[in-house]
Amino acid sequence: MWTVIYIAQTPKIAETIKNRLTQEGFLVKIRPINVSKQQFEILVPSGELEEVQEVLNSILNSQR
Repeated sequence: MWTVIYIAQTPKIAETIKNRLTQEGFLVKIRPINVSKQQFEILVPSGELEEVQEVLNSILNSQR
C-alpha cells in the first residue's frame, strides 16, 4: 500500500524529492492531484514510512 508523504507545489520540487529519495534506495511515485494548481503527491510504500520521513525532513531542511 502506498502512502502520501508530501504534497509538492511544482513538478520540479516533486522530481527533486523523488530523485533524492530514490538515491537513498526508496521506492517513490509521483501523482498529480490538481493539474490546474500544479500540485503533486509524493507516495512511498507504507512499510518504509518512518525511514522515508527522516530522509524527507533532511531534504526539506536543506532546501531552506
